[in-house]
Amino acid sequence: MVDDRPESRGSTTNAGIPVPSDEHSLSVGRDGPLVLHDAYLIEKMAHFNRERVPERVVHAKGGGAYGVFRVTNDVSQYTCADLFQPGRETPMLARFSTVAGEMGSPDTWRDPRGFSLKFYTRDGNFDLVGNNTPVFFIRDPQKFQDFIRSQKRDPRTGLRDNTMQWDFWSLSPESSHQVTWLMGDRGLPRTWRNMDGFGSHTYQWVNAGGERFWVKYHFQTDQGNDFFTQEESDRVAGADADHHRRDLYEAIERGDHPSWTLRMQVMPFEDAADYRFNPFDLTKVWPHEDYPLIEVGRMTLTENPENHFIHIEQAAFEPSNMVPGTGASPDKMLLGRMFSYPDAHRYRIGVNYNELPPNRPLVPVRSYAKDGQMRHDPPGTGQVYHPNSYGGPDAGRQQGVEPDGWRVEASELVREAYSLRRDDDDVSQPRTLIREVMDDAARDRLVSNIVGHVSAVTDETIRERAVRYWGDIDTEIGARVAKGVNGVDGA
Repeated sequence: MVDDRPESRGSTTNAGIPVPSDEHSLSVGRDGPLVLHDAYLIEKMAHFNRERVPERVVHAKGGGAYGVFRVTNDVSQYTCADLFQPGRETPMLARFSTVAGEMGSPDTWRDPRGFSLKFYTRDGNFDLVGNNTPVFFIRDPQKFQDFIRSQKRDPRTGLRDNTMQWDFWSLSPESSHQVTWLMGDRGLPRTWRNMDGFGSHTYQWVNAGGERFWVKYHFQTDQGNDFFTQEESDRVAGADADHHRRDLYEAIERGDHPSWTLRMQVMPFEDAADYRFNPFDLTKVWPHEDYPLIEVGRMTLTENPENHFIHIEQAAFEPSNMVPGTGASPDKMLLGRMFSYPDAHRYRIGVNYNELPPNRPLVPVRSYAKDGQMRHDPPGTGQVYHPNSYGGPDAGRQQGVEPDGWRVEASELVREAYSLRRDDDDVSQPRTLIREVMDDAARDRLVSNIVGHVSAVTDETIRERAVRYWGDIDTEIGARVAKGVNGVDGA
């Protein structure tokens, strides 16, 4: 019903009732006390006190947009997932973020960048929750909480603290690969449009014949990688704390729609058992010469959300959202995140977070979930329990849905993945990144960034351990870091 009366353009309460004034409270006389029954004033004050939800513990500051993912290559030999079939177009939502900073922190601080994607597929929502780096600082979720706290503010001072960061990193040698990425150019992307995104974890694909593959997702920017120097980053942080958020919004508004090409690494299922290092270790990459990139499709962001809070702040990404044809792996960090992410959403925005606009699938929901705060959409089953005798949904009648078969078929592999292999090491890949991927100028910037960061460490023992950390990765870089930090040659 449309109310076309002239007065219908006036202000109302949240119940739609016209209000007498937007400016003056109801009081006893002109200068008397306010009254409790001024319902509109009470509503405005009470709602204002509650208009913030808790910010994300990690990835608090971010922005994003809607778009579409189009398949450009036939990879049906590897997966039967509907969104990856030839010619398929799937609507999607992307959110980019910093990791350690709070809601109001500058976009351009040195930090990994979150790269979260939600695909609204014909089989429900499929989420990828990754970063702009292909690896991470740790390989076991037991350490995740401690890691994040070490990157946040010192509880005594309320200040960001390099000492805490380097204390954790230097006591955790598995962090060396990610820290090398972080201290290099990729730690300061010029814009979100100029950075790659990675699923980071090892995932699983299953084709129509039930054949299984281990896979890694690489979203490579079509705009080209670009970065800030440390000096540029510091300047922009002071001039425009929302630089990345503003850049993405304005680019889409002017029709400059950013895109990323999805390329996959695909490992035959059997290769993992005797691969030369643990392929499920989140601190490792798979060399491209072993498993070359295969093009799959392109995602393009075309639409800014009509309201940032509704569509971005309330967006809930979770790696446990896996559609048929996709699956998990024995990656311990992935398995931990499959619990942690949806649990965080239930706390932060409520148990019925999947009913919110950015999280609502485009397909019917046939769930036995019921009630809870803010429930407004009935489950559509007519029943609230299973089994029942009234025709309610039954997973046994599903077609084309694979069970979590990796838990059985790869049981020995899973047990092996839970312990570090004797031939694993933590420094060969970052050493290769430094020596064979970076040029002289990039190595100079790397050393300068490290020296600036480590020099701020106030604990001498931790500072020296951080110097040795780099000496273990690469002797030349270590010597240069030692000279820059200590003013002397050698570590």
